[in-house]
Amino acid sequence: MSGSRKRRVLVICTGNSCRSQMAEGWIRHLLGDRVEVASAGTHPAREVSPLAVRVMAEAGIDIADQVPEHLSVYGDEPWDLVVTVCGGAREECPVFPGAARTIHVGFDDPWAAEGTEEERLAVYRAVRDGIRRELVPAVARELGLSLPPAGD
Repeated sequence: MSGSRKRRVLVICTGNSCRSQMAEGWIRHLLGDRVEVASAGTHPAREVSPLAVRVMAEAGIDIADQVPEHLSVYGDEPWDLVVTVCGGAREECPVFPGAARTIHVGFDDPWAAEGTEEERLAVYRAVRDGIRRELVPAVARELGLSLPPAGD
């Protein structure tokens, strides 16, 4: 295995519409020079949540072209790390024979947020920021990678 090979990370959630898509965006943004990342769902939605796209754009990350996919698309591929971000995916996540490691870093589902649009956006922002603060460092740690300075 070459030291210059990009590490492969798969992020799994139930709908692959919010949390896993935001995690994919953050990982690509912060570790993309050293990590190849994809996301998938156990029961993928039809589209990425427009509110997830909006709050990620506020952080300078474009996930508008990402598409929910079923995890079976990636089942036979080798992964350095598989990350589940919700309890449902953790329970339903099949064993990935090609996964070197699997970790769970869970977040509440922003899709379930109620209230005004601004109240719902606040929930999405909290999940977005939690993913940046908790999940990305966990991925970097598992892969033995350093993170760029916090200003990025």
